[in-house]
Amino acid sequence: MLSEQSTATVRATLPVVGAAIGEITERFYAGLFAAHPGLLRDLFNRGNQAAGTQRQALAGSIAAFATYLVEHPDERPDAMLQRIAHKHASLGVAPEQYAVVHEHLFAAIAGVLGDAVTPEVAAAWDEVYWLMANALVAIERRLYDERDGGGWREWEVVDRVEETADVATFRLRPADGGPVPDFRPGQYVSARVELPDGARQIRQYSLSSAPGSPVRQIGVKRVHGGGAPDGEVSNHLHARVHEGDRLWLSAPYGDLVLEADDAPLLLASAGIGVTPMIAMLEQLADTGHSAPVTVVHADRSPAEHALRADHEAYAGKLPDAAVHFWYERPEPGHPADRTGFVDLSGVAVLPGARAYLCGPLPFMRRVREQLLDKGVAAADIHYEVFGPDLWLAHD
Repeated sequence: MLSEQSTATVRATLPVVGAAIGEITERFYAGLFAAHPGLLRDLFNRGNQAAGTQRQALAGSIAAFATYLVEHPDERPDAMLQRIAHKHASLGVAPEQYAVVHEHLFAAIAGVLGDAVTPEVAAAWDEVYWLMANALVAIERRLYDERDGGGWREWEVVDRVEETADVATFRLRPADGGPVPDFRPGQYVSARVELPDGARQIRQYSLSSAPGSPVRQIGVKRVHGGGAPDGEVSNHLHARVHEGDRLWLSAPYGDLVLEADDAPLLLASAGIGVTPMIAMLEQLADTGHSAPVTVVHADRSPAEHALRADHEAYAGKLPDAAVHFWYERPEPGHPADRTGFVDLSGVAVLPGARAYLCGPLPFMRRVREQLLDKGVAAADIHYEVFGPDLWLAHD
């Protein structure tokens, strides 16, 4: 993996690069979009760029990758690379784009660090970059090959269901009348829409039904900015896309998928993070899963709990399932110990349990800490982040 000389140089310069990584990534994106404005218009999430979350995610992934190489010079962080590669593949990232990123990233590093970027330092960090980039290109090529290229396909909306005031389910079938490709519960697709200003923005949405159906089902939560711009794509879908309309969808991607074994499971979600859990529960019910399943969900209120009826119904079909819902504003009669934040102290977690988490990052961090305290192995706690993966940026 990383050469001995580069390992020593990266180890010595990591604190300096790490301290400046926020400024580096800000300058990088400014230079990239100035030279290639189409990337911001048609590939990158403009909302995340405006909020700065994409910069945080990039900074976190670079720092985490470099740190891992220094601490484990003969290995590479495959779990992190898989997650990034699935997201890139869902966007249609091409191998040649890594050279474009390299050009502007290293210009930003030189611009921020100046004379500190000696030829030796530049060579070491160049090695780090291409180790990461080439690994991602290889994984993404395999993902595309597995999906016959993984290209975009037009789908027709056959039904739209208003789950809550801010969540709508869209059921879609291929507009060309062809077969619905298989997927694994927990995966997502990208939806590409053309906005009024001509930009073609892309967002990922989890598939909220099990494989085998003649239609695809996604749940879309309308994003309210709360001081930031409202979600462009989610609001477009809610306002403009109805039965009979068409959407461009990618092939399914994502590494938060159920393993085919009989381990005890814990499925924990919050808010719109419920969508991949519904697909998992439906699949477990369809396949006659007999091992214990613990279902945990947190929401603001029962009225805002999207797909609540499905959540309860699929869990009810399992022979050994326990369901625990927490609400900030519960209905009368709701258990007091299920009000507010999720507290797993009174929830039984069996030895050997495998956990799947999806929801806002603070929720998942709290649940993960509680699971670790209960003896669940870190390798058995899997998660999905909607939007930029900021987990690494805060570790």
